[in-house]
Amino acid sequence: MSTRATSVWGWGYADKFPDTEARRSLAEQVSPLLGGPSLEPREPAALRLPRPRVAPPATLAELCSVEEADRAAHTYGKGYGDLVRGFHGDFSPAPDFVARPRTEENVRAVMDWCAENRVALIPFGGGTSVVRGIEASIGQGFQGAVSLDMRRLDRVLEVDPLSRAARIQAGATGPVLEAQLASHGLTLRHFPQSFEFSTLGGWIATRAGGHFATLYTHIDDLVESTRMLTPRGVYETRRLPASGAGPAPDRLVLGSEGTLGVITEAWVRVQSRPRFRASASVHFSEFDSAVRAIRELSQSGLHPSNCRLLDAQEAFLNGVAGDGSSVLVLAFESADHPLQPWMERALAITASHGGECREGARYRSDEPGAQARASGAAESWRSAFIEAPYMQNVMVSLGVIADTFETACTWDRFDTLHGAILESVRGALERVCGGGLVSCRFTHVYPDGPAPYYTFIGPARRGGELEQWMELKRAASDAVSSHGGTITHHHAVGRLHRPWYDRERPEPFALALKAVKGALDPRGILNPGVLVGP
Repeated sequence: MSTRATSVWGWGYADKFPDTEARRSLAEQVSPLLGGPSLEPREPAALRLPRPRVAPPATLAELCSVEEADRAAHTYGKGYGDLVRGFHGDFSPAPDFVARPRTEENVRAVMDWCAENRVALIPFGGGTSVVRGIEASIGQGFQGAVSLDMRRLDRVLEVDPLSRAARIQAGATGPVLEAQLASHGLTLRHFPQSFEFSTLGGWIATRAGGHFATLYTHIDDLVESTRMLTPRGVYETRRLPASGAGPAPDRLVLGSEGTLGVITEAWVRVQSRPRFRASASVHFSEFDSAVRAIRELSQSGLHPSNCRLLDAQEAFLNGVAGDGSSVLVLAFESADHPLQPWMERALAITASHGGECREGARYRSDEPGAQARASGAAESWRSAFIEAPYMQNVMVSLGVIADTFETACTWDRFDTLHGAILESVRGALERVCGGGLVSCRFTHVYPDGPAPYYTFIGPARRGGELEQWMELKRAASDAVSSHGGTITHHHAVGRLHRPWYDRERPEPFALALKAVKGALDPRGILNPGVLVGP
């Protein structure tokens, strides 16, 4: 684990929060965009935590911490509502203590103690949830709550180069597991925006979306088998490339969000590290034309690794384009072969829909003597993508509501869904904030539909930020739910999305999931209130 201090209340490293003067300078740039009064930076408040209700037993004490800083750091995820409460010093849902197991046996011991003492147990990976998935808002009937931090279980335990698979402990963060795989010339190639801090177990538990915009989009596609500890015993699936033997047991683990058990390790499909890369940025004067181009690309069988569309507002906010054009960031990569034919065909498709590749395609090879060209707009987008969560910290300190939501729908529904979302969120911004901005990008695309991802920004009313934000969130979620979208493509359900998830899933499935919860976690101690119950 990194020794660099992370922020207790905000995203990422604490030393990346700008000082007051730097934030005041940013405020001068943001205020005109929102059309409201000048923004003034505020400072984070002191931490306020409740006294612990339970203490770790002597048998577990060496694994546990009751320090306020540890409890605070395990209270919230990194969604807008989490940042606001943390910024104002409100850590009222803090766990009573934090357990950091070193072995699977330690996990079992903590789980058994919690079950015997009616204490809620909340699995914790990187703490990057944006849907209140790791918060100890557990309802009645519990003596307390424990946050189970899995990051000490972070080893690549075994590599099968013949099958191109690796057995990895669930607490490994993206950089930690990639560094270990690199020594074998392999990579998982799963790069969510939270890559630096999130863990393999967290990716599996939340069905995280990763690097590839097509083909291998979710961690689901990379999981070969899983191992999970439940109050009823070990739940371990068989390593297989595919199977038609009944309902897939791994499907219960994927997306379980810590409610059925604690994921301790998984066999995942890895691949050779890419040696050939191609990238291009394509500008469109009309967003609708870009959508049609991407639909054709998604159905072409070319499978670009990156196929992200930024509407004009998104392109402007991220410094990619300022001329009112929508921009497609396009890329291919391979460990086996050069990519010119794939890129040339992709650019022919985009050109047929009015797309203009102004800088030309860029090719890079790890072969000796190969030259890399400047990456232009694509590099601007990548930099903005990585830094975006840090900017949300700044927005919170300036009194600005800045959040995102995402969905997926079939192509035939996109136009209606997109129009309804823009109308609903813009109307809510006007009503709640007196104005604001909403932008859209595609993060992933499939032959049968896109995954649009929206950002909304508006001035906050000091002291009323959470109520304003929740009204905006409801407007967005209701529009998504009413027009054929899913409540989440890759952000998980947690507690935030639960009302819309309950509407989305079939009622017989809800009954079946509750029955599974009862079978695997009969005392209901695992992450109460997420997915099922309490």
